[in-house]
Amino acid sequence: MLVKGQKVDVTKGRNVSELAVHFGWKCDNARIGIDAAGFVLSERGKCERDEHFVFYGNPHGFGGAVTHSAAEGEDREAIRISLQSVPESADKIALTVTIHEGEKQGHTMKDVSGLYVRLIDAADGEEIGRFDFGSDLGMETAVVAGELYRYQGEWKFRAVGSGFFGGLQALCESFGLEVREEEPAASEAAAAAEPLMLSTIDLRKRTVGLMLEKKQLSGVVARVGLVLDITGSMRKLYGNGTVQEVVERMLAVACRFDDNGALDVWVYDHEFSRLTPVTERDFGGYVETRILNDPSIHKFGRNNEPQVMEDVIRKYVKEEPESTPVFIIFINDGGVVRPTKRTLAEAAVHPIFWQFVGIGDADFEVLSQLDTLPGRVVDNANFFHIDDIAAITDEQLYDKLLNEFPLWLGEAKAKGILR
Repeated sequence: MLVKGQKVDVTKGRNVSELAVHFGWKCDNARIGIDAAGFVLSERGKCERDEHFVFYGNPHGFGGAVTHSAAEGEDREAIRISLQSVPESADKIALTVTIHEGEKQGHTMKDVSGLYVRLIDAADGEEIGRFDFGSDLGMETAVVAGELYRYQGEWKFRAVGSGFFGGLQALCESFGLEVREEEPAASEAAAAAEPLMLSTIDLRKRTVGLMLEKKQLSGVVARVGLVLDITGSMRKLYGNGTVQEVVERMLAVACRFDDNGALDVWVYDHEFSRLTPVTERDFGGYVETRILNDPSIHKFGRNNEPQVMEDVIRKYVKEEPESTPVFIIFINDGGVVRPTKRTLAEAAVHPIFWQFVGIGDADFEVLSQLDTLPGRVVDNANFFHIDDIAAITDEQLYDKLLNEFPLWLGEAKAKGILR
């Protein structure tokens, strides 16, 4: 365990050719976005080119010698460095963590806990060192966690843990990158400025992208649908903005899975309505405008899931048949009717995966039995329960949402349901 200011040899006495730097943190506020990045610096301590700033928006630097990606397990993000491929002109790599739009949103490092960076020999997984930092931080919005640097022909690491005010912009400027928030950049500097101007939906799309990498789903194309419970017990969640937030969070999934960037939407109680798909252009106020203010939509009655499920199947199997898999996110705040199990069993032959999300503290007896539901060609459904969906972070939510979808893809292909 390293302490602030301590240095450790990375290559001296070790045969390390590829180093993985893993970052981790904890944050209970779902609205706070945190990003790790690497600034590859010259002897002057500056990024000589914009592409030497490696982050989720520019994941490959120096022809892939330095890369950014999602991380496995408890780690959040990773910077991977092929040490022998980093050119001699690169003297140091500053490893950083920033809060997205921290100053603008009023979020600071005091809202983040459990910050750490781990150095791992990528060849055998051996941990070379770990530095836990951030306990002394307060109003800062960025941190230089550590520095990987050359010394007498070898690579070393120094634990830094120094906070910055001004977030990513301050870091970029300190490392010689020009950031324009108001004027559009005509060169690659725009890439460096992009994280400062991301909207919430852009940030969530980035988080989904990292999770797709983690789940080995990068490159997978799928149609995405959202089914929303609008029974009487959901009235409060529609009124306080929670459902609108759910729509935006699920739209980010659709944007990353489907080229058309559209999220198909249904609402149901004992009747159902198939709505106009939501996109990035019109998601603002979607729930208020397209659902609550539409008198033709039946609202706040009792629940009947099979009816809406049959319409989902009708759309993707009969009306718009494609070989593309379908990922359905089904939001429910109470027990579903028992015929739901039969509908699911019959739907197992179709290229549709049903991800049920239970919210609140009601009884989910039927949904909790989905993993053992008999009579199916493949296991085509998953269920997880969240007490308060507004409190769970985007990373946690997307991790749960995408947990079993990869397994179903493999099984459906093996059974000939998907080509």
